[in-house]
Amino acid sequence: MFKAVLERVRQKHRTIKYPAEPAVLPELFRGYPRLDPAKCPAGCKVCTEACQVDAVYHANGLAVDMGKCLFCPECERACPVGALTFTRDEKLAASEREDLVVREGEERRLAHAMGKELLSLYGRSFRLREVSAGGCNACEADTNVLSTIGFDLGRFGIQFVASPRHADGIYVTGPVTENMRSALLKTWDAIPSPKIVIAAGACAIDGGPFHGLPEVHNGVDKFLPVDLYIPGCPPHPLTILDGLLRLLGRV
Repeated sequence: MFKAVLERVRQKHRTIKYPAEPAVLPELFRGYPRLDPAKCPAGCKVCTEACQVDAVYHANGLAVDMGKCLFCPECERACPVGALTFTRDEKLAASEREDLVVREGEERRLAHAMGKELLSLYGRSFRLREVSAGGCNACEADTNVLSTIGFDLGRFGIQFVASPRHADGIYVTGPVTENMRSALLKTWDAIPSPKIVIAAGACAIDGGPFHGLPEVHNGVDKFLPVDLYIPGCPPHPLTILDGLLRLLGRV
């Protein structure tokens, strides 16, 4: 016991101070896209051709759909003039699907807080039941990290629970495979109303790299009304935390 106390003293306080202090992210982290279409040569589409999931496209200008984006560096590497780059900004979550589309010159629309009635219920104590609807376990792993001492999700009153009967909402990862469709809907039905739906990761939002395959349903909003979209492949733990705190009106 004495050795354990000494070790805690040596390690000191290990929980990050986010969001009170800015996020500290590695240089290789790819966050919110920055677009500068003025640099694009006329007719150049090398970035769109480099994207394997059609997240980058031209429609009245250059656009990036973060709901589809896997945040790989291929489009950025392909662009010879730096018209498309990724910043180290971890704030990506949105309340509406269309708000995940980034266009140059358009106002950035981050997630907003749930309604006043729901905030009165869940603002201080928010419980989620996680459903891996056919995911590869990357989104699940980065979500689990939030419960460690480094992030300490519980200090915000947010916890993941084992039973949907104890949950205030459902947190979905994966593209919703046909094999998981029934389990997802049964879990949703078991959660007492009013309840929240969170789609975490490119798969849960739009099918990710599995989009269009006959075995998947290309995301959860085909079945349930999504209140919060958290893009990424997988989303960084701080991106998830930022989205959850915005939903609860903490940011």
